Amino acid sequence: MAYRQDLSNAAKRHLRAANELCGLTAAGCQPGCKAVAGYLFGLSGELAVKAMMQDSGMVPLAPDRRREDPFYAHFPDLKSRLLDTAKGRRSGELRKLAEMSMLFQNWDTEMRYAPTADIEDSWVSAWRMSAHDLANRMDTLG
Repeated sequence: MAYRQDLSNAAKRHLRAANELCGLTAAGCQPGCKAVAGYLFGLSGELAVKAMMQDSGMVPLAPDRRREDPFYAHFPDLKSRLLDTAKGRRSGELRKLAEMSMLFQNWDTEMRYAPTADIEDSWVSAWRMSAHDLANRMDTLG
C-alpha cells in the first residue's frame, strides 16, 4: 500500500509519542521506553528536516536514485547528503543544520537492535532537545 506523505504532521506525531514514552514511570517501563523514545526523537528530527527541505523547494529524486536521495536518508547520512544537495530558499539553514556536529550525535537506525543499556540517557536527552528545536524550526517555515 502506498501511503501519502505529511512530513510535518508525522514529525509532530513521532515527537508526541516520544515525549509520552520518555515520561512513563510505571514499574518496568524504564529504561526501555526511554530508549525507544530516543529512536522516535530521531525519526521526528529527520521528518522535521525533510519538511524544511520540502518547504525549501527540494523534491525527492527518481526512484532509481533513492540510495543518494536525502529524502530517504537517516541521520547521520541525512546530514552528509544535505551538505551536497541543499537548495532553495532554506538552503543556508539546511546546510547549517547539516554542519552541527552535535545534532543527533550517536543516533543511528541501528540502535533499534541494540540492548537498552547501550543507549545512554544523556543521548536521549540531547536528541529530545534537538527534536523539539527542529520541530520549532519546521513550524516557522520560511
